[in-house]
Amino acid sequence: MYQLRSLVLLLAAISGRGLAAIGPSADLTISNSNISPDGFTRSAVLAGGTFPGPVIQGTKGGQFSINVINSLTDTSLDLGTSIHWHGLFQQHTNYVDGAVSVTQCPIVPNNSFLYDFNANNQAGTYWYHSHYRNQYCDGLRGALVIYDPDDPQAGLYDVDDESTIITLADWYHYLSTNAPAVPAFNSTLINGKGRYPGGPDSVDLAIINVTAGKRYRFRLVSISCDPNFTFSIDGHQLTIIEVDGTNVQPLVVDSIQIFAAQRYSFVLNANQPVDNYWVRSLPPGQGYTGLINLAVLRYDGAPSANPTTDPTTNIPVSQLPLVETNLHVLRFMRPRPSASLTAYIQPGNPTPGGADININLAIAISGAQFTVNDVAFDPPSVPVLLQILSGAKNASDLVPAGSLYALEPNKSVELTIPALAIAGPHPIHLHGHTFYVVRSAGNSSYNWDNPVLRDVVSIGGTGDLVTIRFFTDNPGPWFLHCHIDWHLNAGLAVVMAEDVPDVPTQDITSDAWNDLCPTYNTFVNTTGHL
Repeated sequence: MYQLRSLVLLLAAISGRGLAAIGPSADLTISNSNISPDGFTRSAVLAGGTFPGPVIQGTKGGQFSINVINSLTDTSLDLGTSIHWHGLFQQHTNYVDGAVSVTQCPIVPNNSFLYDFNANNQAGTYWYHSHYRNQYCDGLRGALVIYDPDDPQAGLYDVDDESTIITLADWYHYLSTNAPAVPAFNSTLINGKGRYPGGPDSVDLAIINVTAGKRYRFRLVSISCDPNFTFSIDGHQLTIIEVDGTNVQPLVVDSIQIFAAQRYSFVLNANQPVDNYWVRSLPPGQGYTGLINLAVLRYDGAPSANPTTDPTTNIPVSQLPLVETNLHVLRFMRPRPSASLTAYIQPGNPTPGGADININLAIAISGAQFTVNDVAFDPPSVPVLLQILSGAKNASDLVPAGSLYALEPNKSVELTIPALAIAGPHPIHLHGHTFYVVRSAGNSSYNWDNPVLRDVVSIGGTGDLVTIRFFTDNPGPWFLHCHIDWHLNAGLAVVMAEDVPDVPTQDITSDAWNDLCPTYNTFVNTTGHL
């Protein structure tokens, strides 16, 4: 009997990442449904029928095969779709990066597309979302985790499974297809639950369960379309051990300002008295009246009730806020998709402008659009990758003109991005790479020795000059854009056209990918829907 019980426990442990998790091989159906995560009912675009979508999980070095099935029917919303696997390099698989107008055409209703790729040496906390128009603001977003059986920080925690994933989202009571000129979210959702100002107080808050004496690796994922959040848990410190898929030296903080699309793993030691504690996710300019922007950390044995403290008056003052310049890579690695190196390789000379390729990206507003170096990104009808595979040999042959930047292979690249305070801070994301942040927002000095390595960075406010470095060792067109989704679709984007001549031999597309654009064009011409 003891042996049978041990076997049952072993099997439960192996499969215990969570009943709702899927992957690394699975069907993922995209459909419409009416949901009310904050008490207000509206039509949404859902992955797997839930918000957030199901956790997709895999193991370091494993293959992902996610068959995305478009079952969308609500004509008041966009009917095409795509999935971007945020933070994954897609080495030699640029065509499944999921960025509509850059690497693919949309998947149309009653069709499917197989995203088949290997994450190679990557492990950590990622996420997935639609990369078509503003569709992910309507609900198509979820967490993706790649577990490392040889995690060098495994000794710091006891629990790491689906129950320790925390998603932070903004939610809108209007459709993205009917958004105002300056969209404003209605509520903050923590793990898909929350309340809005003036809304019903019957809506349950998310509960995060812990057991006293255990250490938890929480994976904090911002699946936000717009706001940043300051995250904290009353009475507890947080030890950050991972940033955007990169292990970092443990850093103790008591609050984390997290921008759209960023991720942090932190260890929480459940060493406080058994009770309920407020979990706070505070967007700029808001508070907690009506129990908005809150969830509950509940110790086993605590009452099934909200914390007894008033969250509007008993607001902890952060003594150890996260400062980006205090984050340092655990093991210095060259930021390259195919890296097997164990030593740090400096991306360029240790001086401003000391890379092989140096580009300044000046962001501005012109009317209702954002521009980068005086050009607003205008999505081409033919994806950039298809243009390259159709014979374009140089970045100068590609459209949209003015938004393409040619990058030679095996070069260090420095991007400087002066802050635009209007509608900011702007979180900038580069597909296909991680990058070193050699100058962070709020800081005038440079770190050439041990800068943080990530894939989304806030460019800060007036006077900031955020500077990043990376290597060109991943051929393909890679999107660089603001991850406030409304801003991306108002022009705040460019494409890094990396090693264009070698793309046709490095990124071999599938027959199904080749069919996407003709099928989409026929659908639009026949139905008039996007």
